[in-house]
Amino acid sequence: MAESSAAERTEQPTARRLQKARDEGRVARSTDLPAAAVTIVSMIMLSLSGAWFISGMAGLFKGALSMDRKALVTPEVMLHESASQLMAGLGYALPIMLVTLVVAFVSSTVTGGFLFSLQAAMPHFDKLDPVAGFKRIFGSRALIELGKALLKFMIVGGVLVWVLLSHTQELIMLGRMGLEPALAATGKLVMDAALWVTLALLLIAAIDVPLQRYQFMRGMRMSKQEIKDEMKEAEVSPEVRGKIKARQREIAMAKMMRRIKDADVIVTNPDHFAVALSYDPTADAPPLLVAKGIDHLAQRIREEGAQHGVMVFEAPPLARALYFTTELDHPVPEELYFAVAQVIAYVYSLSDVRPGEPQALRPVPRVPRSMWFDAQGQRQGVQGVQA
Repeated sequence: MAESSAAERTEQPTARRLQKARDEGRVARSTDLPAAAVTIVSMIMLSLSGAWFISGMAGLFKGALSMDRKALVTPEVMLHESASQLMAGLGYALPIMLVTLVVAFVSSTVTGGFLFSLQAAMPHFDKLDPVAGFKRIFGSRALIELGKALLKFMIVGGVLVWVLLSHTQELIMLGRMGLEPALAATGKLVMDAALWVTLALLLIAAIDVPLQRYQFMRGMRMSKQEIKDEMKEAEVSPEVRGKIKARQREIAMAKMMRRIKDADVIVTNPDHFAVALSYDPTADAPPLLVAKGIDHLAQRIREEGAQHGVMVFEAPPLARALYFTTELDHPVPEELYFAVAQVIAYVYSLSDVRPGEPQALRPVPRVPRSMWFDAQGQRQGVQGVQA
C-alpha cells in the first residue's frame, strides 16, 4: 500500500506543502558540507598561524613537563599550575574554536536555510512506536544512510592510511628529534593529512548536497489527489469572501468620502443622486468625478460636502447622467463637457462676486438627450426625462 501511494506521488510539491514541512522542522540538510567547511577553515587558520600556535603549544608542553618538586607534592600548587596551563592552552585554541563554530553554523544553513522550529523541538510520542522505529532502522532510507556512512569512512580512512604510509620515514624519525622539531614535523604531517582529507570531504560534500536536495524534494512529492485536496482547503468560504468584500467596500467608501473635501461642486437629483466633481483650471484635463452615491450614500456625500463648504448644485438630469456614465476618479464624458462647464463656471463666478454686486444667473445645464437616464439607469432617448 505504501509503495502504491509513493508511486502515485508524481507531482512537484506546492509552496504550501514545503512551508508546512519547514514549520515542522523538515528541510534538506547535508552533514557533510559543514564537516568539509570546518576542516577547510581550520586548515587555513592553522597554515596562517601555525608557527605561533605550535611555538605556543611547545612552550606549554615545556612548562607542563618541567614543574618543580614543590608543585608535585603540594596539591594547591599542582592545581594552580594545571589550571594555568589549561587556560593558556585555551587561549591558543579559542580563536580556532570560535571561527570553526561560526563556519559550522553558517555552512549548515546553506542547503535548507536558517530554521528555528518550536514544533520540531516538541516531543513526538509517535516516534516511541516500536514498529515505526523498527521500520526506520531497517528501512530503505536507513540502508542508504548506512551505505553512505561506510563509503565516507572508506574514503577518509583510505586517504589517512595513504598519508601515513607516504610519511613512514618522518614518523620513525620523530622519536629521535628534539621537542620543537618534533612538534614542527608533526604539524607539517597533520597539515598534509588535513589537506588530503579536506579534498576528500569536498568531494563527498559535492555529491551529498545535491543528493540531499533530491531526496528531500522526492519525499515531498504529492499525488494529484493531494493537490486537489490542498486546493480545496485553501479555498476561502463564502462567508469569509463576503467579509473580505465588505471590508474592501468600507475601505473604498472611506477613501471616497475623504476626497469630497477637494471637490468643487456636488450635483444632486436632489434627494436620490449626488455626484461630486473636482476641476483644476491650471491643468489641461476635464473635471474628475471624485464621489457618487444614491439615497443614503447621496445624503452622506451632501453632509460631508457641507462640512467642507462644497456647494451643492441641483440638476437632476446631469446628476443621473454623471452617475450612470462615469466611474470614480474618471473624467466626465465628452458629451457632458458643456453641461459640467456651465455648472463649474457658475460656482467659480459666485466666489468672485464682490459685496453689492449681483450674482450670476443660475444656469440650466444642457444635457444631450442621448445622456438622459431614469432613476433605474435606463436611457430615455428622444423622449427625455424632465427635471
